[in-house]
Amino acid sequence: MNGLSLLSDRLRELASGPSPDKYLIPALWAADEGLDHVGLVEVHPREFFRDRIEAILAMPDESPAPLASGGEWSTDAVVYNMFVRLTAACDHNGDGEISLDDLDGGYRETGTFLKAIAMLPYLKRMGCNTVYLLPVTAIGQDGNKGSLGSPYAIKNPYKLDQRLSEPWLGLDVETEYAAFVEAAHRLGFRIVMEFVFRTASKDSEWIAEHPNWFYWIDASIPDRGSAPDAAAGYGNPTFSQEELQIITLRVKRNDTSSLPPPGREYRAYFTEPPAYVDLIDGRYIGTLFDDRKVRIPGAFADWPPDDVQPPWNDVTYLKMYDHPSFNYIAYNTIRVYDSRLAQIDNENRGLWNTIINIIPHYQKNFGIDGVMIDMGHALPRRLKQSIVDRARKLNPDFAFWEENFAISVKSRQEGYNAAVGYLLFDEHLPAKLREFFVTLATQDVPVPFFATAENHNTPRAASRAGGRAFSRMAAVLNAFLPAVYFVHQGFELGETSPVNTGLGFTPDEIATLPSHTLPLFSEGVLSWATTEHLAELISRVLTIRSRWHSVIVDPRKDCFHLHKAEPETTLCFSRSSVDRNHVLVVIANADCINPASMSVNIASGDSVTDALTGTTFPLVKGVLSATLEPGRVLVIELTQPPE
Repeated sequence: MNGLSLLSDRLRELASGPSPDKYLIPALWAADEGLDHVGLVEVHPREFFRDRIEAILAMPDESPAPLASGGEWSTDAVVYNMFVRLTAACDHNGDGEISLDDLDGGYRETGTFLKAIAMLPYLKRMGCNTVYLLPVTAIGQDGNKGSLGSPYAIKNPYKLDQRLSEPWLGLDVETEYAAFVEAAHRLGFRIVMEFVFRTASKDSEWIAEHPNWFYWIDASIPDRGSAPDAAAGYGNPTFSQEELQIITLRVKRNDTSSLPPPGREYRAYFTEPPAYVDLIDGRYIGTLFDDRKVRIPGAFADWPPDDVQPPWNDVTYLKMYDHPSFNYIAYNTIRVYDSRLAQIDNENRGLWNTIINIIPHYQKNFGIDGVMIDMGHALPRRLKQSIVDRARKLNPDFAFWEENFAISVKSRQEGYNAAVGYLLFDEHLPAKLREFFVTLATQDVPVPFFATAENHNTPRAASRAGGRAFSRMAAVLNAFLPAVYFVHQGFELGETSPVNTGLGFTPDEIATLPSHTLPLFSEGVLSWATTEHLAELISRVLTIRSRWHSVIVDPRKDCFHLHKAEPETTLCFSRSSVDRNHVLVVIANADCINPASMSVNIASGDSVTDALTGTTFPLVKGVLSATLEPGRVLVIELTQPPE
């Protein structure tokens, strides 16, 4: 689909049409060059978007060249993580809120693909070359936790979220998405989409036609917590301590034979698929052959078996295997499959084939370059391998990323090119960060991980101790790790409001941030009006990274050296070629609240210069001594970068 040309033609047709009395956009989007712009500016929307698209079409085509490398371009990725509905949202009329209703003339304040296109030149100036999209597919409504629903409650993975289009354009959302991908490619970006193949919304469009792809329970059974007895009703199954010990031991040994099932009473909640299904008040209700009514149960955390998370009431598990003795949702049917269940004859082949063809649909129709697989750990191995094989057959350069918080060779063995890793949980803790650097200095990195201090499920970096000082430190340090540099939407703006409270939040924090107030589920906007941001700093640090690229991305421990420094909160490491002919040193005050008088022995000579600021520091017998502001990072090129 030639979406960009169609969009350009449409914008020219509509350029002189009516516009809102006021239409504000972030100055960073509107600028043609530079990253020192702050606040919001007023534009004529039709003219602005027309001019932006025409400017992109007039630029030299920098579409990434095919490498046939099995997705190994991931090593070179500099990622901007975008949740389009939030990232490209703006209070266009300046009334202090993001309206769910379209403004006069059909303009949306929530994010759209058109506005995401307008952001691309800004992301390019910052130094990014990859856009990773949180799910942009159609969203279900049954069990919604907010006004718009979670992008992970996927109603149909073959359809895009209609809300991501601009009504005033009069184009379908597929055309606008195609234009976004084409514009991104033209500017040199690759596009990675996120999918969850393990779950679906409770009102999935597949339910009516394929009820056997889902689990069903008696409709008279309430969800746990809504029953008179709080312990009664449907929820994650409970196990005795003895059962938990057996389960944990067997799973650790990879022994999936005769895994302990949940109790008989819990299993009795579940029924066979209904004879027919009706959509009643937005919820699917099935009818069995004996006229009993049944419903779709919600999902819950798949591991450990005693996880205390409440049920995920907006999604359900897909039924990967069909076996009458395993007709229930539990750890041994949704993640660590009992060997009696995980047999070829039990595979729900219609469902598997439908899942296998999702990625090819987006490859053929939109030309995407890779995917992040959420909950890939819970997919049957044969299914996951088929997904990888099918996509790579169409595009040998297609990348697979894993939502895995470990940095493990297992990810490589399963065909992944990158994994999330665990830096985002540890970076704000100086002792943990030092431990992480020790690991990098003593072990080769088996798979590229995300160099980031936050993602859409964690607290914001700028909300950690030290605030913006910590964000600045992370922005610099992360550029010199053997990893995928990762900018989560709003990180560069010093955003403090989380997108979701899924990981790393205390019960008290979760209580003060109920789901319906979070932008993962409801309307929201980033702090685009800020007068202070990190975009220019990120650009500078990425320019240095690009000069040292071959050294920085080298995963071998011989290219990462940890140096002794005082005090303990001072961290110092160097990145070098194996022959040590090219050496770059990074020194950080990891105390983001207090200044530190530090010293480190790094080089011979009279002085060294911080490549970020141009500041020169004297050396005394090779020792650099200085007082660093909270979170300050020095980047020192001891020798020239490799050519």
